[in-house]
Amino acid sequence: MKFLAAIQARFGSSRLPGKILMDLAGKPVLRRVVERVQKSKYVEEVMVLTSISKKDIPTVNLVSSMDCRVFSGSEDDVLDRYYQASRLIRPEYVIRITADCPVIDPKMLDLAIEQLNAESDYMADLHDTLANGLDLEIVKFSALKNAWENARLASEREHVTMYIKNNRDKFVLQDFPCPIPGIGHHRWTLDEQADYELLLRIYDHFKDGNFYTQDILDFLDENPEINKINAHIIRNEGLARSLKNDRIVNRDE
Repeated sequence: MKFLAAIQARFGSSRLPGKILMDLAGKPVLRRVVERVQKSKYVEEVMVLTSISKKDIPTVNLVSSMDCRVFSGSEDDVLDRYYQASRLIRPEYVIRITADCPVIDPKMLDLAIEQLNAESDYMADLHDTLANGLDLEIVKFSALKNAWENARLASEREHVTMYIKNNRDKFVLQDFPCPIPGIGHHRWTLDEQADYELLLRIYDHFKDGNFYTQDILDFLDENPEINKINAHIIRNEGLARSLKNDRIVNRDE
């Protein structure tokens, strides 16, 4: 297998508990994410990666009812969760997507795959030019294994690709700049109630989920007041909190 899309999903959330099961136009957020990623021309399998926590039993139950494989792993060591799930299949590349991105664009994903260089260990939007919520990362399985073996900081275990980005001398990184300029300020992810209210407006407008980035931009251009709903929220707030409380950990903690 060349491309495995692994969707990081956890029921627990400090800011918006149960967000991945919240309803968007008749379907849970997580189902919306899975269905959009499954539209990719190149992804051969989509797998949901959740935790072994009892809180994630509803997550497992939902995915079990879908055309999708589910893997339960470490709740806090997400890097270990990704590696353990991926090594069962051993794809050439693992595409990391998070379940709080229900407008992830399969066309954008396919464009990134088409631009991926053979020598690249890691590809992502390195300068935040994509709207927050279109985030995707493509990692060689060999690079993921390297990170799993060597990452020691808590932030590097929680944030799957942090070790790779912290050690650019050891890996070949490739930038994927947004093909639509000037949209990096948009926030279409789901972390707080205000995010949910904005996403509800988008899904209530399109109904069937069959829409893409340019469709959202056109809708927001016609309804600019919607952008104000969550404009006050800081990007990457969770990462900033992890870095503030960082520490060295043992892999068996």
